[in-house]
Amino acid sequence: MNDIAERLRIASPVPRPQSLCFDGPRTWLTSIETRRLYELDAATWAIRRHWEAPGTPWGMTSIGGELRLVCGEGEDENRTLRRFVPARGFDPAFAVLCPECEGSQLGWDGTHLHLNQWYRKRVLALDPDGSIVREYPVPHQICGQAIVDGAIDLVSTDDETTQDYRLTRLDRASGTATDLARIPFQARGLAFDGRQLWTCHREQHQLVAFERPSSVAPR
Repeated sequence: MNDIAERLRIASPVPRPQSLCFDGPRTWLTSIETRRLYELDAATWAIRRHWEAPGTPWGMTSIGGELRLVCGEGEDENRTLRRFVPARGFDPAFAVLCPECEGSQLGWDGTHLHLNQWYRKRVLALDPDGSIVREYPVPHQICGQAIVDGAIDLVSTDDETTQDYRLTRLDRASGTATDLARIPFQARGLAFDGRQLWTCHREQHQLVAFERPSSVAPR
């Protein structure tokens, strides 16, 4: 299996970046060190604004003009879905516990929020109240998610302590997961900017853009 084709690697404007999100005119980034959400200048990657999250901001996705985030809250880091509105900040009235209080990264297909549960090796499609609509088993642990052209692209691994990570594509119609490329570092998060995929090389404080491969894994 080939390695991902990196297009760009830049220094993160925040320490230990965890998840990225592009919503058109804006770029969003979270840090698990500062426990903050950042709005970045799309051209320069400079920080424009930032907000303290209700907990550790593990993952996020764009829903129209809003964001949804997975935050780890309390002593047990119970994973909770939170609503963020750029004009107002975090909505204190919106708090939905994730199933089994577990989850990290998010995706949005235009109808349902999709939550991945790393150690349970599955992606869950959720109703607005957090109820499970559909479950997609995945053969690996999951630490990044982006829904592109109807498919769910995942960052996955069998051992998070190694440098052996993969880009795995989940076909929602069949439920089939296919490994497409190797990611040779401990990646966190996944986002699509309309041209390429991005992930965080968290412990190196870097952001990495790479080509989105076709649906056929290279031999």
